[in-house]
Amino acid sequence: MYKGLISVGSLTLLSRAAGFLRDVLLGAVLGAGLLADAFFVAQRLPNHFRTIFGEGAFNSAYVPSYLRVLQSEGLARARLFSGQIFLGLLASQILVAALAFAFTPYLIDVLAPGFRADPQKFALTITLTRITFPYLLFITLVTLQSGTLNAHGHFAAAAFTPVLMNLSMIIFLGMAFLFTNAGLAASWGLTVSGVLQLVLTSAAAHRAGIFERFARPAMTQPIKRFLATLGPAVIGSAGTQIALFADTIIGSMLPTGGVSSIYYADRIYQLPLAVIGIAAGTVLLPEMSRLFAAGEPGAALHVQNRTMALSLALTAPFFIAFIMIPDDIMRGAFQRGAFTAQAASASAAVLTAYGFGLVAIVLLRSAVASFQAQGDTKTPMLISLAAVAVNVGLKIVLFKPFGAPGLAAATAAGAWINLAALCFFAIRRGVMKVDLFLWKTATAVTAASLNLAVFALFAAPPAQRLAAGLGHFANVFELVFLGLAGALLYALVLLAGLRIAAVRLN
Repeated sequence: MYKGLISVGSLTLLSRAAGFLRDVLLGAVLGAGLLADAFFVAQRLPNHFRTIFGEGAFNSAYVPSYLRVLQSEGLARARLFSGQIFLGLLASQILVAALAFAFTPYLIDVLAPGFRADPQKFALTITLTRITFPYLLFITLVTLQSGTLNAHGHFAAAAFTPVLMNLSMIIFLGMAFLFTNAGLAASWGLTVSGVLQLVLTSAAAHRAGIFERFARPAMTQPIKRFLATLGPAVIGSAGTQIALFADTIIGSMLPTGGVSSIYYADRIYQLPLAVIGIAAGTVLLPEMSRLFAAGEPGAALHVQNRTMALSLALTAPFFIAFIMIPDDIMRGAFQRGAFTAQAASASAAVLTAYGFGLVAIVLLRSAVASFQAQGDTKTPMLISLAAVAVNVGLKIVLFKPFGAPGLAAATAAGAWINLAALCFFAIRRGVMKVDLFLWKTATAVTAASLNLAVFALFAAPPAQRLAAGLGHFANVFELVFLGLAGALLYALVLLAGLRIAAVRLN
């Protein structure tokens, strides 16, 4: 399992590095104004639907169902099962794309109602959304093939697909002079990347001998079981996306630049979430599903504890950075070209608020696996909807007094409520059991984090003085210096703490 986790994590890190370069280019070219707001809403809409109907819901229902067919009926029947699902998805996504294209203005009215007050922004968002929405069709099919590859222990191709998306957008941004504006270039780059990702996963599945055997969808027992688990999974996944939809809806009512400040902060915030949280969940779900199916619940819980311990240790330094040096992060990452110091400061405030929910959101994927590995998608659905109700309520309350940071703070609060409820019910049912190793790891992580926070508090002013004479590179130097020195300190204290814990365990 750790080999798969390292593989997914490494490729996800490569993807995030490419994504960071993409976002730096977006910041320099689009800035944080009208064009940026329009593009970020346009690309967010298909990504919301992708998460609801694709990655989140689909994988949680599909992977355990596919593995069940594979183990009980063999590879041929499993390929037939995946082929039937593939054609069903293709038909449904063509319909969704056609409806979205026909009713785009109404979709923007619902999801970004504040844009209607600015006719130029509204018209541009409609144009960009019609370009980006077909991405949903391609990426949903990619998600199916990625689930099949992951179920067979092939993680590399699926983990590399986001790299193609980032590279495609970078190339199109480099050709922005050929388009009316850079938003059009970025939008076409996103959609073309969907085609490239589908080609990659199809080729990988063909090489592995697990490419779908296409057949007309029929209501067989495995399909019925899959649909029975997919429904609650869609609703549960939609719960989280409802909160993000609320960010888009309420964010559109902020002054121009509000949507952009949320986007840029979110891109930094998504780095540890994707590299650690999603990588852990991607590997953990099929592993726990396999162990539960094999009648080894103790081994499944052991794997879960180790995954959560590793996730916690890797996430904590990002949490400290987000709440201690957010301005340094945003200035070093984005302040150049059209991205001003004012835009960096606005995004930093949002990053701080997001940071308080980072640990909870990273651990959510591991906690949800307790239920999904046994085919239970209903319990996480109900918990997610309850957490989202609180989340959206807080957004409405915090939006006016705090603006964009208030929306991020509500997201953080909702994540902690979701995680606490998942862990409570999982432990109560015996599908999660926190062992001594996880407790001791958490203690060592806390000690290392406190040391890192003190370092950040006292090291930031000297770092600013050292960087003062470096001109355009001052912000980058300051961020790199604080990042490398802080990482070294955190690693040394953490390793010392884990060593002490290991001695006491023995």
